[in-house]
Amino acid sequence: MRRPRGEPGSRAPRPTEGATCAGPGESCEKAWAGRLKPLVQGHAAGSPAPNSMLRVLLSAQASSARLSGLLLLPPVQPCCLGPSKWGDHWPPGGGPHAGPVQGLQRLLEQARSPGELLRWLGQNPTKVRAHHYPVALRRLSQLLGSLPQPPPVEQATLQDLSQLIIRNCPSFDIHTIHVCLHLAALLGFPSDGPLMCALEQERRFRLPPKPPPPLPSILREARPEELTPHVMVLLAQHLARHRLREPQLLEAIAHFLVVQEAQLNSKVVQKLVLPFGRLNYVPLEQQFMPCLERILAREAGVAPLATVNILMSLCQLQCLPFQALHFVFSPGFINHISGTPHALIVRRYLSLLDTAVELELPGYRGARLPRRQQVPIFPQPLTTDRARCKYSHKDIVAEGLRQLLGEEKYRQDLTVPPGYSTDFLLCVSSCGSVLPVRAQDPFLPYPPRSCPHATRDPAQRVVLMLRERWHFCRDGRVLLGSRALRERHLGLMGYQLLPLPFEELESQRGLPQLKSYLRQKLQALGLRWGPEGG
Repeated sequence: MRRPRGEPGSRAPRPTEGATCAGPGESCEKAWAGRLKPLVQGHAAGSPAPNSMLRVLLSAQASSARLSGLLLLPPVQPCCLGPSKWGDHWPPGGGPHAGPVQGLQRLLEQARSPGELLRWLGQNPTKVRAHHYPVALRRLSQLLGSLPQPPPVEQATLQDLSQLIIRNCPSFDIHTIHVCLHLAALLGFPSDGPLMCALEQERRFRLPPKPPPPLPSILREARPEELTPHVMVLLAQHLARHRLREPQLLEAIAHFLVVQEAQLNSKVVQKLVLPFGRLNYVPLEQQFMPCLERILAREAGVAPLATVNILMSLCQLQCLPFQALHFVFSPGFINHISGTPHALIVRRYLSLLDTAVELELPGYRGARLPRRQQVPIFPQPLTTDRARCKYSHKDIVAEGLRQLLGEEKYRQDLTVPPGYSTDFLLCVSSCGSVLPVRAQDPFLPYPPRSCPHATRDPAQRVVLMLRERWHFCRDGRVLLGSRALRERHLGLMGYQLLPLPFEELESQRGLPQLKSYLRQKLQALGLRWGPEGG
C-alpha cells in the first residue's frame, strides 16, 4: 500500500482545526497517548491485541512531531464517482457538492459524536456520494483526537461504518480508495479485517494491467515443438529486426524447425532461417543443416524466391549445400524466374551466391550463373546505412582524411566489382606511398583466380571499413552476417581491410583527435604520404 502522507520520514502536515496539544504542564506525548487508549480499548475489545498500525502509533510517544504526522490528517480532497447516470456532466444545479449533497457534507463535518456521524450516513442513502465516506472517516478521527478524553467508540458503530464503506466502495475512484485506506488504518481498523481487505481489493482492481511475461519465460514454459509456426516466425522476425543474438532463443527456433520439418513449407522456413544468417549464428542443433537440405530438395521448385532467401542466409553462415546450388544455377530454374515480378531480386541474390562460389567454394564443379545473367550485388548503400546516415562517422572521417591526405588520395563510397560498396579506398605503392587514386585503376580484377598473377597491378588497395554500432548484433561484439560477408569477400578478392570500430571513433573528441587517430592507423600499416611519401 502506498505510504500515506504524514508517516515517519515525511513532512508533517498542518494540524486541523480543533486538534490542540496538551494543556500547561502536560506533555504532548502523554496527551496523545491518553487519547489513544480509549480508541485501543474500544476497538480491540473483540481482538486479542492492537493491530500493527496502532502499535506504530503507541511506539511513537517519544516524538510529538511523529505523533502529529501520524494522526493529524490533511484535508480530504473532493472525489468524483467516475461514470454515473449523469455521464461526465453533473445534474442541473451545480457540481457534485451542490444542494442536498453539499448539505450532507456539512452535517458530517459538524457531527458531534460517532453515533451522530453514522446516523447522517444511514438516514440519507440517496444523498451519500463516494467522497462522503472519507469525510466521515476524517471527522471520526477528529472526534477521537480533539477531545481531552474522548468516549470509547462502540464496536457496533465501527462495524456499521465499515459495512457502509464495503457496500459502496466499488463505486469509489482510486483517490477515494487511497484516502479511505489511509484513514481506516489510522483509526485502527485491522489490516486483515473486512474493511481493509475490501478497500485493498478495489485498489488492486484499479491498478494498470501487468505487461505480458517476456518471451524467454514463455519458451521456458512450453517446449518448442508445442509452439505454432506463426509464433516462431514472429520470434524469428523480432530477433532479426532488433539484432538480438540470443543463443537460447535461436536454438529453440532451430530445434522447432527440425521437429516440425514435415509440416513446414519453404515460405515459412525462409522466415525461420532469417535470424541465423543476419545474426551470424550457426546453431548447435546437429540436424539443422541436413533438415534444411531436405527442405530445399523438396521445395526448391515450388517457391523460387523463398529458396533463394534460404540460400542467402546459409551463404552468410558459409554453409551452402552443393545440391541446392546445382538446382538454382540450372537453366530451368533461371528460365522459370525470368519474367516474374521478383526476377531482379532473385538475379541479384544469385549473383551474390555465384560470388560466394567463386571465392569460398573452390571445390564446387557444378553449374554457375551465366555471365549475361549477373547483375551488381549491391548497386547502392544498404537501407540501414541510408536511414542512419546522420548518425554515421563517415562525414567526419572523410574530413579527417581530406586534411590528412588530400582529396586526390582517397575515394569515398566506391562500388567495386562484383558490387560491394567501400567506405574509403586508397591506392598504395609497393613501398607504402599513398598514390593519387584518380591516376590509378581503383578496382582489383574480378574474378581474381581467372587473372594470371603476372598481370596483377603491384599497387595495393586499402579499404577503410567503418564499423558503426548498427553493423553489429545488439551485444556489440559480433558483426551482422551481411557485414561479415562483405568484409570476407573483399579480403578474398585482394583488398587490404582497415576496420574503424565505432568504439574507437566515438572516443575521439573533435577533428584534431580524429586526425591523430587516423594517422596512427595508417602508419601502423606502413603507409606514407606527403612530401616524404611521394
